[in-house]
Amino acid sequence: MNFAHEAILDDVPLTKRDMYYKDVPLFKSQATVDRLVDDLAATFELERADLNIRATSKGLICGTGLVIHLFGGEMIRVNDSEGSLIPAGESIENFEVESDISWVLVAVFQTLCRLQLACHPSLPGPGIIITGKGYPDVATRQLVKTLSDNLPLRVPILALVDGDAYGIDILSVYKHGSSSLRHEREKLAADRVQWLGIQMTELAGLEIDIDNLIPITKHDEKKAISMLQRPAAAMPTQWRKELTRMLHTRRKAEIEILSTAVAGRYPPGSPALLHYLLRKISYFIDRSV
Repeated sequence: MNFAHEAILDDVPLTKRDMYYKDVPLFKSQATVDRLVDDLAATFELERADLNIRATSKGLICGTGLVIHLFGGEMIRVNDSEGSLIPAGESIENFEVESDISWVLVAVFQTLCRLQLACHPSLPGPGIIITGKGYPDVATRQLVKTLSDNLPLRVPILALVDGDAYGIDILSVYKHGSSSLRHEREKLAADRVQWLGIQMTELAGLEIDIDNLIPITKHDEKKAISMLQRPAAAMPTQWRKELTRMLHTRRKAEIEILSTAVAGRYPPGSPALLHYLLRKISYFIDRSV
């Protein structure tokens, strides 16, 4: 509370990471600071930004035709070949879309930027790729939410996550919000997010043998059972089927499993992940038109 009070009085934003390093022996972990800040904001019925506290940005974005204007006149022009750090939502004045965006994908990052997926000629149009590097930070969620609220409905907003309990939970955080920030759900939950993959139920069509999948752990099992107990509104039927199948087969499908696609299915030297995404993104675009 003292740190937040000081940040407000001095009008100098403070990150949760800064707070942690102000007294490492006291807090012992970053998670302690994160929890206390969220609890403090919820108790006062405020948003974290009202306390002049920000999360340290970690998310990245690459793609075509998006310009982020910051307060103070700075500008971030997103490009196809390398990622730009997503700024905190409080720093963003507005967005500018310079060209028609056909799709948005929340996914693994470096590989897809290197393959120049965002401007691939086989897709119906250019797109934007965003990563939260696992569970997304607030800045990444705010960006996905903003795009969800403002892009035309013909532009699908898709998520590529592992076909396991933690992947589906990350998907849920983008689409429905997190329990720790449920008081900020309207600001952070992007209802338009759709699950592109990868899903256990599509592996047979990709000629991937279930025996090649990774066995689930006790943590996976506990997480899946916990998620299946969530209300129906927060756990769509498709997600429940995937979690149930994972528990039944005792296997999980990580994105890397696409590299085991049978030889000859795709052109030599051509990544299976790329072909998978070209097909799935095109499908969702066609369905959205």
